[in-house]
Parts: sequence; C-alpha cells; structure tokens
Amino acid sequence: MEAFEVIEPADDSPVLVEIPHAGLELDAPTMNWLVAPARSIARDADLYVDELYTDAPRLGATVLRANVSRFAVDLNRASDDFDGQTVEGGSTADRPRGVVWRLTSEGCQVQRERMPRVELERRLDRYWRPYHQALAALLERKRARFGHAVLLCAHSMPTPKVRGLRSFAQSAVADVVPGTRGRTSAAGRWIDEVDRLARDHGFSVEHDFPYRGGFSTMHYGRPDLEVHAIQLELARRLYMDEDTLVLDPRGVARVRRFTTDLIERLVTSAP
Repeated sequence: MEAFEVIEPADDSPVLVEIPHAGLELDAPTMNWLVAPARSIARDADLYVDELYTDAPRLGATVLRANVSRFAVDLNRASDDFDGQTVEGGSTADRPRGVVWRLTSEGCQVQRERMPRVELERRLDRYWRPYHQALAALLERKRARFGHAVLLCAHSMPTPKVRGLRSFAQSAVADVVPGTRGRTSAAGRWIDEVDRLARDHGFSVEHDFPYRGGFSTMHYGRPDLEVHAIQLELARRLYMDEDTLVLDPRGVARVRRFTTDLIERLVTSAP
C-alpha cells in the first residue's frame, strides 16, 4: 500500500491541495491492533473530500492525497503528539487523538492495548515521514518557481448532533470554516479571498471555529517566507447524508462549484 499519491497538473501553479484524512486503507500490522468498529474507519475519515476537488489538477493545482487511514497514523498531527496511555513512553497529557488515535470521535477504543514505541516508529517511517517529506518538497518547488506557494489543507467537519460534538450547537457550526490560527498561517489577502468566495456561493463562514488548523497549517504556514497555508473545513451536511454516508449529488455539485472557483482564483492570483 502506498501511503499517498501525488496528482500533478499539466501546467504547474503555486497551489497545492493537501487531503490528509480521505484515506481508508490499513496494513496488516495495524489491523492486528485495531478493535474500533468497522463503521468508525469511514466515519472518522474525511470521506469523499477528494471528490470535491476533482477539478483541481485541471485548473493547475497539485493534489497530495493520503491513502492510509488516520487510524493507522494521523498525518495532520505532529510526530511527537501522543500520550502515555496510547503509546509507551508518551507524555502524561491526555491526548487520545494524536498522531495515533486511542479513541474514535464517538469514544470507542481504536487499539486493543497500549502501543509499543517500535510500532509507532514503524508507522511514522512507513507513512508519516514520507508524506511530509513529499509535502515539504512540493511546497518548496512551488515557492522557488513562482515566488510563493499556497497550501489548501482540505478537510470536512461533522454536524455536532451526528458525531457527538455536543458542546457545540448545530447552528453554531458554519458551512465553511477557514482555519488559519488567528490569521497567522497565511497573508490576509488569501484568507479574505476564501471568505469572499464562500459567501458569494451562499455559504455561511466562521473563521477558526471549531477548527483553527492542524499540524500542516501550523508547520508549513509561513507567510513571511511566502508560504501560505489555509485549512478549509467543509460541513459534511452540505454534500452527504451523515447517517448513511451516502453522497447527495446536488450537494456535491454545489460544493464542487465553490471549490472549482476557489482553486481557479488561487491559481490565477498574483502574489
């Protein structure tokens, strides 16, 4: 199993769409540790997000798509983000959903027992490190060629009542959430462009709530070096039935119109 795939456009641009949570694949050693219900593999993935960006390569954006499930390794977490309850030698903090998950979003156990450090290192070497080496190299290639790079970290977010995020009222979660860690991971003009286009397409927008951006946004977003990173969370209710996990064709078409316009705008905008 390949950890990820890179889909290159015919004509390169400064834009890279990263999809770290769409993968569903698990290798045999990981399966030996897994006790989570089978439904959780799909429910805790950013299911179908890659299908919302199918036009990106045609428009000039590179796509980096993970194949591995986040139940093997979460590619949007730091490699040292784990606690001692999850992995031997981890910190005393309670981090059940770090670079490896101990609990699903619904509170079910993911692994049968605490993981030895050697198994974590196997997963980091097999999946996490190659993925981030590729991501860093793609961004540097684009920055060197075009003078700037734009990383769009593509994610989806559940409706609170469906996925147990009961601390948030359903009405409090917008359709589109750009996460930029307080407008620090990208220059304002890029953030404002995402906001404007989302509203033009009739979506509600809330910045940094309930997601401020994960590891990729924090680690690679360096606007002082002309590398701009925005985590884009799209509400799953817009394009799928969250109970049955079935796509809504009309919803998919609507969201694709937005993502297509967004990629086109990011590709053609001057720095």
